[in-house]
Amino acid sequence: MNWTILKNEKEYQAALTRLDKIFDVPKNSIHFREAELLALLIEKYENDHEPSFPEPDPIEALKLKMEELALKNKDLSEIVGGKSKASEILNRKRKLTLPMIRKINSSLGIDVEVLIKDYALDV
Repeated sequence: MNWTILKNEKEYQAALTRLDKIFDVPKNSIHFREAELLALLIEKYENDHEPSFPEPDPIEALKLKMEELALKNKDLSEIVGGKSKASEILNRKRKLTLPMIRKINSSLGIDVEVLIKDYALDV
């Protein structure tokens, strides 16, 4: 089959089905280049047709990472310098400072670009 830009759901589903069949072919297989092309076409279709989700603000990202790592407020307090600071940050009463952002990035691996975004406080 000659593949072109995927224009509709039917073509997208056909590409997914075909890629599923040839996904694990070895690099020296005649189907390897087809698999590479299908992966690109599928990615483009998904990027063009699926709703994009906005990146979370710094506090939501922090809460998500804490949940993912099963961390408690006590764990965050050790990173940001105290229980009250951790509580104020999570409750949007205090902004993250640059030293806090650095520690959170190195301790939890949250991208600095996410942590430095502006967000509103609940005052």
